[in-house]
Amino acid sequence: MPEAAVPLGRPGWVDLASPDVSASKRFYRGLFGWSDFTLAVPSYGDYEILTLGDDQGPVVAGLQSLADDAQPPTWTCYFRVENLQDTAAAVEAAGGQELMPPTNVADLGQVALFQDRQGADFGVALPGILEIGFGTEPSTVCWIELMCPDIRQPRRFYGAVLGWEAVDHVHHGRPWITWKAGDRFFGGAVSPDEPPPHTPAQWIPYFWVTDCDASAARAAELGAHIQLPPTDAPPGRYARLTDPTGAGLGIITPARRPDGAETSTRS
Repeated sequence: MPEAAVPLGRPGWVDLASPDVSASKRFYRGLFGWSDFTLAVPSYGDYEILTLGDDQGPVVAGLQSLADDAQPPTWTCYFRVENLQDTAAAVEAAGGQELMPPTNVADLGQVALFQDRQGADFGVALPGILEIGFGTEPSTVCWIELMCPDIRQPRRFYGAVLGWEAVDHVHHGRPWITWKAGDRFFGGAVSPDEPPPHTPAQWIPYFWVTDCDASAARAAELGAHIQLPPTDAPPGRYARLTDPTGAGLGIITPARRPDGAETSTRS
């Protein structure tokens, strides 16, 4: 179930903008066993709420049609903040851009969209009706990662904007960082080994699966493209993929549960 209060700076919501909502529903139902129901939001359009199990289950994400056919399919991560206007000012001071000013989305909450200095889109939100239980059980988001050309810039940017604490690591000779808000780590940043030309920086949500290899195989059967096959790293065994509409995401069997218990991650 969702946490009573998502700590400031932590991920509080994710949603998918898709060119084919029906195809997205089929894929995520098949991969994670999600259900869904539709909210009709005045002046905003239909918004799909994705849930665990049946449509009465815990809320895990949102889904909507692309606002513009020229936009790429994408998952957006939203972080909890105390004041949207103050965050907008901090983004501007840190060199980012505002994509959507602070906006009321009916009774669901207040959100704003921004872009960091390397072009990665992200959202911020005030606590509202919709909250995800970040990393509370399988098939929920349990990790987020920023793929970007230069991990030094986001270290400064997100520290200034969201108050994150960055911790440096080296894995297989590659530098990467993890981020902490409050007393828990929730994500990281890494530069691709050989990114394709003109690949934009982007946030990728990782969903908790109990067997990364089996879930990657199932995703491929459902039409996903496996960008990175199951691989071991300190946070766990993970894979990156694009869903059948082209949106990027990750799956991971965490090395440890959020409560600190061991999982059955392969070595």
